[in-house]
Amino acid sequence: MEDDAVHEPERLLTPIQAADFLSLTPRWLELKRYHGDGPLFVRVSARCIRYRLSDIEDWVDCRIRTSTSDLGQNPT
Repeated sequence: MEDDAVHEPERLLTPIQAADFLSLTPRWLELKRYHGDGPLFVRVSARCIRYRLSDIEDWVDCRIRTSTSDLGQNPT
């Protein structure tokens, strides 16, 4: 019989928590949101931004390189 467990929503991180996870500053994340080349984010309201850990991890995975000259498919 299949497990009918209820899907729990993913915990959302504040910009400070997300920046801490990435060892960056909240300001860096703010700039990336503005330019559109940072991790995906959730706009809860006009002044409330959150990040899903899975989106941060996906963003990091897309930036893995083998050398400094490797621009990858997404050179941003």
